[in-house]
Amino acid sequence: MWRMDRPEVQRSGAPGWVRTAVLAVPPLVLAAAGVTHPMELTRATAHHWLVVHVALVPVFPLLAVAVWVLLARDDGVLAWLARGSAFVYAAFYGALDAVNGVAAGVLVAQTPVGEAADPTAALRPVLRIGNQLGWVGSSAFLVAVLLTVTVLLRRPGRRPWLGAVVVVAASVSFLDSHVYWPRGVVTMVLLAAGLVLLEPTRARQPGWSGPVRPVDVRSFQRPISR
Repeated sequence: MWRMDRPEVQRSGAPGWVRTAVLAVPPLVLAAAGVTHPMELTRATAHHWLVVHVALVPVFPLLAVAVWVLLARDDGVLAWLARGSAFVYAAFYGALDAVNGVAAGVLVAQTPVGEAADPTAALRPVLRIGNQLGWVGSSAFLVAVLLTVTVLLRRPGRRPWLGAVVVVAASVSFLDSHVYWPRGVVTMVLLAAGLVLLEPTRARQPGWSGPVRPVDVRSFQRPISR
């Protein structure tokens, strides 16, 4: 008689190109949007301002997803603190986009001509709150990046120093650059490059066995001992 033992199969996760796209595409989309982002909110730019920020509502939170992708197989305290900081970024920076981007854009765009010489004057308290929310969000993103880099640098194998330096520098610039041209655009491009440079270290993490290969089940057949 023969007995069939079911072999254990270890999942390899998403393909490498998918992870790379998740890391690189969001900041590159933000960089592209930043090229046309109005430098200030006025009646003349209000419609464009509104369209850009509505389009970016689902994009800004995706920067937080990069942290989760890079730390997909890490369960330590630092890794979870990084994930938590990334969540704080997504929540608070999303609030900045909603307040200073969408809400302010709608109000200025709908202000009748001649009603106010400077339609943004009445919005300054709101814009100030939005900026404060954005600062909390960008600061949380910097903390998340610093924690993520620390975790990655502590892994065995080649240390991703270049990616670490680039992504930290971009995150520091992001504190007050938003996506405005030119600094904000350069910041997002550097962030995309830094995240991609960090990604290859995930494949060398202990416990990662590479892509799943077909298994010859006959090799797991053995006679039952009497």
